[in-house]
Amino acid sequence: MIERVCVIGAGSIGSLFAGHLAQVAKVSVLTRRAEHAEALNREGLHVTGRSDLHAAVTAAADPDELEPFDLGIIATKANGLEKAASSLEGRFPGAMLMTTLNGLGAEDVVRDHGDWPIISAVTFMTGTKHSDTEVEYVLDTATWMGPYQDTPLERVEEVGELMRRSGLKAEVFADLKPALWSKLIFNSTINAVAALTGLRHDHHFGDEDEPTDLGHLVHDLIEEGKGVARAAGIELYEDPWEMNVHATKRGSAHYPSMLEDVEARRPTEIDLITGSLVREAGKHGVPVPLHTAMYRLVKAKEASWREAESNRQAHQEA
Repeated sequence: MIERVCVIGAGSIGSLFAGHLAQVAKVSVLTRRAEHAEALNREGLHVTGRSDLHAAVTAAADPDELEPFDLGIIATKANGLEKAASSLEGRFPGAMLMTTLNGLGAEDVVRDHGDWPIISAVTFMTGTKHSDTEVEYVLDTATWMGPYQDTPLERVEEVGELMRRSGLKAEVFADLKPALWSKLIFNSTINAVAALTGLRHDHHFGDEDEPTDLGHLVHDLIEEGKGVARAAGIELYEDPWEMNVHATKRGSAHYPSMLEDVEARRPTEIDLITGSLVREAGKHGVPVPLHTAMYRLVKAKEASWREAESNRQAHQEA
């Protein structure tokens, strides 16, 4: 039985996991900042929107301050994964860990730091973090999960049942790869396009009526990604284009995480998302000029912030 859960990473997705799971388990949270942990310990965690919850959690910024747990959910962003995994190394030998990051390869990073049983997962739910202690539950779609390496499927089903009892949606797969690749192609396209255009995920991503409509590019990017999946021998769980069109018709525009990063001038997850698709294409000899261009443009956008900051500092010192 899973009775103790630790959520590693307390952004919007981590907060949604923590707030809901605290209804059916004892939940701890590993935060990046000490003041964030202090606020959670003092005020608890509020989930608004599609849920109305107030959860008592135990939070810490130092893993040595955490009590042992049965399930650890890694919900960091890509650029925080290595630090999070290394902070767990040599600790919590009785735990099972579940990665929930977009892209490919998160499980391998975790495995480099320990021999815990690992579950692979991707989530489609979305949230908006209003403060360190409040998150709005926006899109109540499922988290997909499956075994990594020799983790028994029964352990994954136990986690899926725990999620559903908490009020979250979950689907369990004996082989997550088809679902993982559907999400990879979807994310590689939508996040990169949003990051470069400044558009939220709205009707523009599906419009194909006029020659200048953005949907043409989005469709071509998705078809390019599907070609990589075919070369890798992956039969997709869902068609990423249909996923895109369906999402744009939900009524409210979704705010892709990479767009949030760009607007805040933070490092994006482009390496783990689009970068992993480009690398897989290279392994199988599949040309992906559109995704390669998007990858390089987002990397150049990140470089422009560093250059601007360097110039600003040089001007101040002059």
